[in-house]
Amino acid sequence: MVLVDTPIWSYAFRSNNADFENYIESFKRLIIERRVALIGAIRQEILSGYSDLNKFEALKNKLSGFENVRVIDADYIQAAMFANICRKNGVQGSSVDFLICAVAVRLQMQIYTTDKDFYNYQKHLPIKLYKLIVN
Repeated sequence: MVLVDTPIWSYAFRSNNADFENYIESFKRLIIERRVALIGAIRQEILSGYSDLNKFEALKNKLSGFENVRVIDADYIQAAMFANICRKNGVQGSSVDFLICAVAVRLQMQIYTTDKDFYNYQKHLPIKLYKLIVN
């Protein structure tokens, strides 16, 4: 399984930019292989910013096909520890990012993202980033 971060979902649902085509194709392969993982915090980020209720509902319906991976209490504690480790090493990040890292580590998942912050986290945390497969 691969925990897919918000930017990849955004490319797939919101972008017509040809620069993102390889990311979208790789994402589609993961969907076909039934390897996409999603947590509630990412679902919330994807759905945020839609003032048009029809577009919100349409996207919510598309996302309904993806079940949330369960976040447990230990993930929040691990996320705080990861934040502290990174901060100690001069790397700042968001609570959601560190929660993604914690869930991915617990479930031994790769993280699929284009968020450069994760490359900085990877220097200090035991996370594995999904490598884009280009045709």
